[in-house]
Order: sequence, then C-alpha cells, then structure tokens
Amino acid sequence: MALVAVVDGVAGASVGLLPLVSLGPAFAGLIGTWVRTAVIGALAVAVVCALGVADGLFSERRGFAAIGAVVGVTVAGVIAAVTRQRREAELASVRSIAEVAQRVLLRPVPASPGQLRAAVSYTSAVAEARIGGDLYEVVASPAGVRVIIGDVQGKGLEAVETAAVVLGAFREAAWDEKTLEGVGERVQRATDRTVSGEKFVTALMAEISPEYGTRLLNFGHPPPMVVSPDGTVVFPEPQAYSLPLGLGLNRGQGPVPFTVSFRPGDQLLLYTDGVTEARDAAGMFYPLGQRAWLLSESDPQDALEALRTDLIRHTRGPLHDDAAMLLLRHREPEPAPAEPAPGGRPAS
Repeated sequence: MALVAVVDGVAGASVGLLPLVSLGPAFAGLIGTWVRTAVIGALAVAVVCALGVADGLFSERRGFAAIGAVVGVTVAGVIAAVTRQRREAELASVRSIAEVAQRVLLRPVPASPGQLRAAVSYTSAVAEARIGGDLYEVVASPAGVRVIIGDVQGKGLEAVETAAVVLGAFREAAWDEKTLEGVGERVQRATDRTVSGEKFVTALMAEISPEYGTRLLNFGHPPPMVVSPDGTVVFPEPQAYSLPLGLGLNRGQGPVPFTVSFRPGDQLLLYTDGVTEARDAAGMFYPLGQRAWLLSESDPQDALEALRTDLIRHTRGPLHDDAAMLLLRHREPEPAPAEPAPGGRPAS
C-alpha cells in the first residue's frame, strides 16, 4: 500500500494505480485475523481518499470506483479470514484428537524392558499423519519381554482400526499367556474374527526370556536383522512362514516358533516392509543390511534416527509406505550383590 501511494504520488493520477491499494486488505485476509483485515481495509480506504483528493479524482467516477474496489475487497477479505480461522480451529481440534489416538494406539515403548534397551521409529507415508497401518508394542511380561511389529495391508482409517485390534489382543495375551505360541494363537483368533474382506496383517512376534532365550513367530513378515558387536549381520528366517493374520483360513497346525541367537551386546532390529522396499530414483531397494553400521550410536534412539535419516535420503522424498522400526539391544546382566560374610561384613 505504501509503495502504491509513493508511485502514485510520483507518477501522478494518469497512471491509474489507485485501485491497487486494495492489495493490502486482500493479502491481510490470507494471513491475518478478520480484525486485522478490517483495520487494514479502513487504512486502505483512508489512503485512497487522501490520494483521490490530492489527485482530484473525486470530480469524476474514478475516485469513487477506487473506493468501491477497496471496500469490496476488504469485505471479501474479512469473510475469507473468518472462514479460514474457523477451519484452522477445526484442524487444530482434529490434530489434537489424532495426538490422543496416537498415544492410545502406539504408546511409547519402555526404554529398558528387562535386560534390553528399546527404541522405536515410525514414519507415516501420509502427509501430516502420525499413525497408519504399521504397529508395534513391547510388553515386559512375567514370561519375559514380548514384542510385536506388524503391517496392515492397505491404508487409511480401516488400517488403523485393524492395527488397534491386533495391538489390543497382543497387549492382553502377552500378560496372560504362558507361551509365545499361546500369544500368537490369541492374536490370530482376534484378528480373524475382526478383519473382513481382503485385509490381512503380517506380523513378527518375539519373546526374550532368560529361560528360553529368544524365540520368534513369523506371520509372513520380513525377517528381523541381528547385528553382532563385530558388525556381522544376520536375517534369521523360519523353516516355514505362518500365514498372515486375518485371512480366516483353516490353518491346521498353529504357528511354530523358532529360536535365534540374541546374546549380550547384540542388536535386534524389527521393521516393516516400508523400510526394505523403499526405492531410490533408479528403482533400487534400500540396502538395510549394508546400513547396519548406522546403528553404532551409543543411544538406541539416536541410532534409529540416523537410520531413518539415511532412509529418507535414499528415497530423496516422502516414503510411499509407512515405515516402522523397533530396535532392541541386549545388555550385559548386572552383577549380583555380594553376599555378606558371617559376622556382617561383605565377602571379599
């Protein structure tokens, strides 16, 4: 508005720049409140009146036309500002509800369950979304630390609803069932009852206990990655994969667990196919095994963030599928306290 006033004062009324003063309330309606838009509109009318008097435009229709243009744009800007503020308030409310839904569905995992350290990373393929069809959970149960990671076929609210069913069944079964097979069967039955149509869920369940070691159940999910302290990478696979959850088929024999080597100092990375199937510009998949050295950070969350950053750099843009990663580090067991010697002194 100031620029238009200066140019109009220098060039004179013959240039006809006076209606451009309406750009002030027009832009104010895009970014400011309706009150600010109205104030700038009133200022624009004052500027037009001052310039119109100085240029002698009110002796003809040009001056009144310029005022009418400014008033009309101001009214439109005020209406636009009111509408935008209402939509922003609705969006803020929806985001608040989404944050609550995220905390209920994908709760923060415990940082130190049992003899483990855990960290998680979730990247949604949907812009502005915080949750999607991938799921994860860590439960420190009486039988040991039980973990699940899964991927719901499809996207949208239906995928989120299916993920909630799987997580709810797992959280309950992880505490009640004595064996990992029992956990898998209960989650399988709950998913088969709920999921309909062509939906299904691939999932990987793990149980880390001092008695049985590390056992896995694989329901058609990508194999985990075990990284040794010397950098050796292994992707343990079962002799036979179980069918994904939710198919509702007659499975016959239940899921069969298998044992993997996961010793103190090792790292176990569970992930969804959004990680390994991420492609670069040339169509090459993300080489997860070759990027295992990124997990060398001392803090597990920092290690996952470094891996996630490298994944985004590989695709050079947004992911086409949700990508969840759950990192478990096996800590050395803490030494037992020394038994007191007879006489009350600690044994040396």
